[in-house]
Parts: sequence; C-alpha cells; structure tokens
Amino acid sequence: MNFEKFLIDEQDPKAVEKILIKLQDMLTPGEEVLYLAVQKKPAVTLVPDTIAVTSKRLFFCIPGNLGLTTNFEIYSWKDIKEVSFKEEFFGARFTAVPLSGENFTVDYIPKVQARKLYQFSNQQIDRLKAELKQEQYLKEQQQRREQFEKESIAQEVIQPVVAETVAPAPEPVEAFEDEITMKLKKLKVLFEKQLISQEEYEAKKSDILSQF
Repeated sequence: MNFEKFLIDEQDPKAVEKILIKLQDMLTPGEEVLYLAVQKKPAVTLVPDTIAVTSKRLFFCIPGNLGLTTNFEIYSWKDIKEVSFKEEFFGARFTAVPLSGENFTVDYIPKVQARKLYQFSNQQIDRLKAELKQEQYLKEQQQRREQFEKESIAQEVIQPVVAETVAPAPEPVEAFEDEITMKLKKLKVLFEKQLISQEEYEAKKSDILSQF
C-alpha cells in the first residue's frame, strides 16, 4: 500500500505505517482507506491515537500497553448519525455520533487533519444516504409495478363475468299472444251483436288461431 498519500498533512510516518499494516488485515473486499489522521499532543506523543476513514467504515485506533496492542472502535457508515469537530488551542476534538450508544471522541487531532476527517466522513455519509434513497425509490417503483399487474389481472378476470350478467334477456312472446287474444275478443263481439253469422265466426276464428 502506498503510504505517502497518507502523509500529505504532516501525519506521523511511523504511526501511519504501523496502523495501515494492521488495517490491511481488517479491510473487507472492495473497502479502501481514504484518509488517516494521527493525534499530536503538545508534548511528545509516543503512541498516538489514529482515525481512519474508509469507503465502508470509520476506525478509531487507540493504542494500549505502551503501543504493544491496539484497541479498535469501528463504526459502519450506516450506523453513524453525524460527525463533528471542534478546534481548540492545541489541535481539535473529532467526534463521531452513532445512531445508538455513546459518542466517541479523540482530541489533539491537528486542525487540518480534523477538517479533512470531517470532509471525508461526510462524503461517505452523504453517499450512503443517496444509495439508500435510490434503493427505496427502486423498491417503491417495483411495488407500484406489482400492484398495477395485480389490478390488470383482476380486471381481466372480472370483465367476462360482468359481460354475462348484463347480457340482454330474450324478448317476451306475450306481445304476439295479446294480439291474438284481442282479435278473438273483437270477433266474438261482432258475433254477439249478430254482425256476422255463425259460419263466418267459426271460419274467422279458425283463421286467427292458425296464426298462433
């Protein structure tokens, strides 16, 4: 790994080299170290704290046992609410605010390095927010498409049933029967008034009934 690109803001070369060797064994596939900040106290700092920004996580590397061991506080970007820094007389205090749990702070970070930490960290937080927003948008679009397909299928099933229920009923034959009845009644009235003979009545009646 190229150490020089992590020394542009006067980071301690020995501290950078030491922590990068350890980080190499901890990085996941596709994860890249983007920036390193090294603590610098007013007096000589033999075993400084180091903060590493990667494309997936934020590492607080705290030496223990006079530098023989290192304790790591590691936060995934999705678990960080925000980061902040406060410039003081000697350096700056850099703080990570997780979504749950207590804040984690390292002091005596050189001011330039603290500003760069803030910049790189927010770039990763914003990138993750944009990715999550895009994922949510695509998920909602997929849900809308699935709902539309379900409604379309339901319409195809319902339409034939509706067509059958509203099919016109056959016309009644009562109109033709009423016409025959009326003719027979009129014929009978003529016969009763003796306007036609018995033979004419029977003949006309047979004629009318033959039309039925």
